Amino acid sequence: MSLPIAVLISGSGSNLQALINKMEDEILDVDIKMVLSNRADAYGLKRAQAYGIPTAVLSHKDFSSREDFDTEMVRILKEAEVEAVVMAGFMRIITPVFLNAFPGKIINIHPALLPCFTGVDGQGEAAEYGVQIAGCTVHFVDEKMDHGAVIIQAAVPAYPGEDPDDLRARILEQEHRILPQATQWLAQKRLTMNGRFVELEESDIEPAALDNKSLVNPPLEGRF
Repeated sequence: MSLPIAVLISGSGSNLQALINKMEDEILDVDIKMVLSNRADAYGLKRAQAYGIPTAVLSHKDFSSREDFDTEMVRILKEAEVEAVVMAGFMRIITPVFLNAFPGKIINIHPALLPCFTGVDGQGEAAEYGVQIAGCTVHFVDEKMDHGAVIIQAAVPAYPGEDPDDLRARILEQEHRILPQATQWLAQKRLTMNGRFVELEESDIEPAALDNKSLVNPPLEGRF
């Protein structure tokens, strides 16, 4: 049975598209009940509409507090019968009002190897810092920004003096792999939080094909 989810976005929605693609390939056991954005001009809304996925726009500027904004988000998502939430480029910090509505069922993709380079431009900060390894992280969401327990990370090489956009592209390619995988694990109820550690229940699913462009842990499975 598919897990009813909402995807929260603020921009282009390329990670949303990665989720949709895996759904279309029938290898991701979720049903996207709603795509919600805090920005009316988010291109990801058009991506959702192209597949007949319901969308909603809720501007945080229309609310006097984060809690009021989150309360209305919860109302919309509960009305859509959403059970879990995937934050895919949603540029808002959520409050306990939202967390308590979906306990243990909110995940986020961040374009850096947490706990390093939290915030808006993790890729650019990594490039500016001169790291040799960069990457991305899917984690459970808690009250702090980019802080919750890590589910899966992918690492890619970074090269001295390269265009930050080249690094962003390598990281994004891995985001499109690890976010659907983490979402599938959530749908399969194979993730357990033990403090800051996330335990993945073992399965007999074949490992995904390896590539020489990244290091991913836990390893990807099947066609992810």
